[in-house]
Amino acid sequence: MKIRVLDDADMVAMEAAKTIAAEARSTVMTRGKFVMAVSGGKTPWQMLRVLSGEDVPWKYVHVFQVDERVAPAGDPDRNLTHLLKSLLEQAPLRPEQIYAMPVEDRDLEAATANYARTLEEIAGSPPVLDLAHLGLGPDGHTASLVPGDPVLEITDADVALTGVYQERRRMTLTYPMLNRSRRILWVVTGAEKAGMLVRLRAGDISIPAGRIRQDKALVLVDRAAADRSEPA
Repeated sequence: MKIRVLDDADMVAMEAAKTIAAEARSTVMTRGKFVMAVSGGKTPWQMLRVLSGEDVPWKYVHVFQVDERVAPAGDPDRNLTHLLKSLLEQAPLRPEQIYAMPVEDRDLEAATANYARTLEEIAGSPPVLDLAHLGLGPDGHTASLVPGDPVLEITDADVALTGVYQERRRMTLTYPMLNRSRRILWVVTGAEKAGMLVRLRAGDISIPAGRIRQDKALVLVDRAAADRSEPA
């Protein structure tokens, strides 16, 4: 795991966007397409707005969701709502190149299986993401892999449903899916994340984020979050 400390959240968003753009260019050159999955959050939405102005081979980019709340279309709780505003409305990316988690479907179990099949269609079997963007919660969660949820123990599915967390059920990529990623990009900002960042860096598997592979991980962090963690 490499940790890079930047002055503030704005700088983290800018550096994250540049990192994704560089990975996209390199991957398209070598494999012909770039498949990434993105998480939600204030800094990530800023990251995507910056990314929309970067030199990216958009024609060959495919964007999946790391996780999503079960909520109606357009709901401000939905990651997709912000993803569309931050990226689709700004970048020359076709709508069909963003793959929304089907959380509006009546049969959510079938919807998770359908999303897993879409991943296979785009990213191979088993599907492999070129880059997974993750955040870190103050409780140590990442994606919608939250403390105490049975979803943490799933080993035979790439997409799953959680129980209720912060008043919403979630659909999420699981550990098997995330840990096959060629690159993990963590974006961590805010003093409330400092304690969990220490545990993440230490590979503390008692927190959900600590079970994400570290060998291909880059952590971009602001000084507030890095306050208790020396950069690697």
